[in-house]
Amino acid sequence: MTTNPHRTRIEAAFAEAGVTGWLHARDIDSGAQVDAGADQSVVTASVHKLCLLVALHREAEAGRLDLTERTRCPPTGRTPGPTGLAAMLDEAVLSLRDAAYLMVSVSDNTAADLLLARVGLDAVNATTRELGLTRTRALHTFAEFLAALRADVGPEGPSALVDPQVVARLRALDPRRSNHSTPREMTRLLASVWRDEAVDPAHCAAMRRLLGLQVWPHRMASGFPFDDVHVAGKTGSAPTLRNEVGVVEYPDGGRYAVAVFTRAGSPAAALPAADAVIGTAARLAVEALRSR
Repeated sequence: MTTNPHRTRIEAAFAEAGVTGWLHARDIDSGAQVDAGADQSVVTASVHKLCLLVALHREAEAGRLDLTERTRCPPTGRTPGPTGLAAMLDEAVLSLRDAAYLMVSVSDNTAADLLLARVGLDAVNATTRELGLTRTRALHTFAEFLAALRADVGPEGPSALVDPQVVARLRALDPRRSNHSTPREMTRLLASVWRDEAVDPAHCAAMRRLLGLQVWPHRMASGFPFDDVHVAGKTGSAPTLRNEVGVVEYPDGGRYAVAVFTRAGSPAAALPAADAVIGTAARLAVEALRSR
């Protein structure tokens, strides 16, 4: 576990950025850990797409689906979102594995729900349960998550989020009523993918590839601005929430799984300091692990 100075620096970084944060980091090979609220139950938001990705590949390994099979995405009834199929206008037909690429690389909500329709919430929860993640559970699709947000915010829309009472009633921000996990369980899941334990090595390699293609550089990756350090991960967002889980790989072979979940005091959509502190906290945790 972390020494107090490491945790103190991480918590100070969160405070300076105006967020409450929870973090867990683990050396994938030695098992050494850094803990700053690692067992807090947290809303995963789009981070739960990692659980769906693992479930998809376990279903493929078991022969219950073929990753190359085609799925049709009609132009209506799509899960809202600013990226990928969610933002496109015309009918699309693509393979399950290409839908997984969109789900991970640009956090495409429509692609995620297409995969959920094929895999099922029960399979996602069976996957996390079988991997020993007893505090990780999916309660709803991504469309249902967004519908609950809209219903709870009310007719005023996003402008109502300036009212703390509105934010307090959002089911989407309550781990008891939303998809949830803990930072420690998320690093355990990442480590199982990087150690070829979640599924067979070929499927784990395919998942590592997709996580390495995520396009967002403003959270965890911002803490490691080095050409020879590779960050692969998955973000998640909701009003006041900014999350990312990922693996940081160094050229000397060091591999570190990090999960950072934050909640800001402000509902503003643009809070650069709140995004950047995810990278800062991840770097502090990885430096602590590498100093041992």
